[in-house]
Amino acid sequence: MSLSVKHLLGIKELQTQDIELIFRTADTFKQVLQRQIKKVPALRDTTVANIFFENSTRTRISFELAEKRLSADTINFAASGSSVSKGETLIDTVNNILAMKVDMVVMRHSASGAPWFLANHIDASIINAGDGTNEHPTQALLDAFSIRERLGDIKGKRITIIGDIMHSRVALSNIFCLKKLGAEVMVAGPPTLIPKHIQDLGVKVEYDVKKALEWAEVANVLRIQLERQHKPLFSTLREYALYYGINKSMLDSLNKEMVIMHPGPINRGVEINSDVADSKNSIILDQVENGVAIRMAVIYLLSGKGDLGE
Repeated sequence: MSLSVKHLLGIKELQTQDIELIFRTADTFKQVLQRQIKKVPALRDTTVANIFFENSTRTRISFELAEKRLSADTINFAASGSSVSKGETLIDTVNNILAMKVDMVVMRHSASGAPWFLANHIDASIINAGDGTNEHPTQALLDAFSIRERLGDIKGKRITIIGDIMHSRVALSNIFCLKKLGAEVMVAGPPTLIPKHIQDLGVKVEYDVKKALEWAEVANVLRIQLERQHKPLFSTLREYALYYGINKSMLDSLNKEMVIMHPGPINRGVEINSDVADSKNSIILDQVENGVAIRMAVIYLLSGKGDLGE
């Protein structure tokens, strides 16, 4: 039981059998999470540093909980209030942490490619928890795992990703992951939020959200990332919600069951209404639960431990 890579930098570097191994391992850990005692001693001699140079709630907590469930020791580092604000470089920051005998680094950074840069300069395994607008591999893995759990398989399924595709690292990682697993993928949203030439990745493009929903079995709805937009790309949030937001009447008109997903945080009333986010079609909370199991699997497999030690 081992991955073909030393680091989880992006889905692009993974082989299909790596993804399948992560899923099988996550299946085991999900069973652990249903028990009264939700821990295994698999990584009780391993130290993991969570280094976040960008704000995060769900991802950081999910990683920290996954590490604790594996009995690993954790160090949590946030750039705000640290020596980074005094001009310390990324390499110096991480090397100082590694000098404390850290075995693995989970890193989120605003610069695309930062995890790759770090992997070329230090020996510890790196897990990319999101880099700029590039990739967010564990989110894509938990999304695909959640689809597999609901539909039984991913191969041949039609999945549409709706919203701010241009600024979303979740979208890119999802495209890579779903295509590797044999799904058909479509991206949908305003033309100003869909990158040119994205068809080169083997995906369909649709600017009419209703048509995208009619085509798909699963809709993964993304939020508008205003913090990454340097100029206006649509008129108002109200207009966006009117033309591209997912609401119950839209789903009811399809006359079929849709699986609704969202990586969070949700902007209710903008990209998705509460009556959809909280409906029986939604697997949003399943995604959150599965995130812990997937991150446990990734950390465990990258650690190189051969026995779960239950």
